[in-house]
Amino acid sequence: MFMEESFRWYGPKDPVSLQYVRQTGAKGVVSSLHHIPYGEVWTVEEIMKHKKMIEDAGLIWNVVESLPVHEDIKVRSGKCDEYIENYKISLRNLGKCGVKVITYNFMPVLDWIRTDLRYKLPDGSEALFFNQKEFAAFEIFILQREGAEKDYAPEMVQKAKAYYDSMTQEQRDTLTRGIIDNFPGFKGVTLEDIRAMLARYAKVSREELTANLKHFLSEVVPVAQEAGCIMTIHPDDPPRSILGLPRIFSTQEDVKNLLEMVDNPANGICFCAGSFSGRQDNNIVEMFKACAPRVGFIHLRSTQHDSEGNFFEANHLEGCVDMYGLVKAIIEEQLRRKKEGRADWQIPFRPDHGHTMLDDLAKPPCPNPGYTAIGRLKGLAEIRGLELGIIKSLYPEALA
Repeated sequence: MFMEESFRWYGPKDPVSLQYVRQTGAKGVVSSLHHIPYGEVWTVEEIMKHKKMIEDAGLIWNVVESLPVHEDIKVRSGKCDEYIENYKISLRNLGKCGVKVITYNFMPVLDWIRTDLRYKLPDGSEALFFNQKEFAAFEIFILQREGAEKDYAPEMVQKAKAYYDSMTQEQRDTLTRGIIDNFPGFKGVTLEDIRAMLARYAKVSREELTANLKHFLSEVVPVAQEAGCIMTIHPDDPPRSILGLPRIFSTQEDVKNLLEMVDNPANGICFCAGSFSGRQDNNIVEMFKACAPRVGFIHLRSTQHDSEGNFFEANHLEGCVDMYGLVKAIIEEQLRRKKEGRADWQIPFRPDHGHTMLDDLAKPPCPNPGYTAIGRLKGLAEIRGLELGIIKSLYPEALA
């Protein structure tokens, strides 16, 4: 196949073992050193230890997801300079160890956000769900973020209040944990922690956050290039302002700005179709085509929306993403790279977030929401079949 098929693995404690990953047919493993605190150096010893586990299972570690960016870097204060220097050392060490694709994000405070981690679909499977009313209830009445109600229309505030009043304390606790406490390497977060982090961003505008990203990339991208690596930024998820904070990598214009702020082939994109599709005004296929030469890693999934801005994660070939058009565009980009003689013409991809289904429904809740085995295997099989069908019907000469 053309795309480099990969599967995410969260390390030795992941209930989806490397043996299971190999059985999916994936060759690459997308992983991280989650036990190392944000901002600290990834040593060659720790990288090689992790890499050996993967290679001993007959797989390759082809993508780091992620090498986290410390909050001090995002607000450019505290130990910002120290953490950037540590980041450079980690990049050099990864390059020495042969792990070349490095994913990160620049989302303030929280990464991806969902309000229901076990949203029941009509067929009985479960998906991740973002409900605007539920999130409003969280930040207005549970987190009690100052001024949060001003970010919503009055009727949405009323719906959120009614929803909050109807909840038990257990339901409120479940909603809170699902939003703030399910990120690997960032566990045990409390509401007070979130309030303290939000306070650090009180005077950080969109323009300032963008400038901080440019400063970070100006420092680390040349190092990545020297190490033979590519930095790939993950989109905001959802791709909109959250918790009153600016989000600066959500639209096609944001992609253009990112690539121009540090115009270097080592400054690349993790093209997450599902995250970008959280905005219905994003044309996913056109977005990919606009940045295709700088895409170093791909997440393939889709979302399904309603009229109130709520969305759940659809099956990989369903929802609002034109998956046929997107995979076709990816194949065309890889053919272009191959014709140019680029060694990196195959772009690593993974099926992103799968439904909890079949036997996985009877197991304890997955510690990594969205990353049960069977739902992702289904997505991988669907994408693999779509890719082969497109190649054989439109580009058969590429298989010769």
